[in-house]
Amino acid sequence: MSNEFSGGGAAPPFQPPSHSGGPNPPATSPAPLGDLKDKVAEDLSAARDTIKEGADAAVVKVKDSISEQTNFAARHVGGIASALEKVGSELERSDQPEVGRYARRIGSSVQSFAKQMEGRDLGEVATMAEDFGRKQPLAFLGIAALAGLAASRFLTASANRSTSAGSRRAPQATQESSLKSGGPANG
Repeated sequence: MSNEFSGGGAAPPFQPPSHSGGPNPPATSPAPLGDLKDKVAEDLSAARDTIKEGADAAVVKVKDSISEQTNFAARHVGGIASALEKVGSELERSDQPEVGRYARRIGSSVQSFAKQMEGRDLGEVATMAEDFGRKQPLAFLGIAALAGLAASRFLTASANRSTSAGSRRAPQATQESSLKSGGPANG
């Protein structure tokens, strides 16, 4: 009897079938893979450029908006400065000439600051405000006091308006219920 497995017990190595000329060619060709890598790199570059352009456009819009707001603030600061100058002039003509002179000087300093603010970006305006506070501490404190006064008056007026609107509604509702029920005492 012959032993078919006498070759040391090891099976012959597996050899895949040959695909020469068959319907399914091998997909290990380096050319299509290189083309795919190039295409992905191009797409990533295009996406990166598009994102950069969009970000640049957004930055320009934000800077334009800040510039508009800075010019708006400069006009309002100029208005406050004009008011200070007028108050100073009136006080100089009345019984408080020294206070009037200070108010007028503060107003003219603030007016020059407002003119310098126009067309500047936010960082430059902040630096200018710091410098103005160091060079003109009295004017800076005067502006801060006026801003605080204006804010408190605005908040007080807003609170009074909402309180008076609520109290106007309450008597009307009481009046209507009195008419429907025959009066408060008659139930």
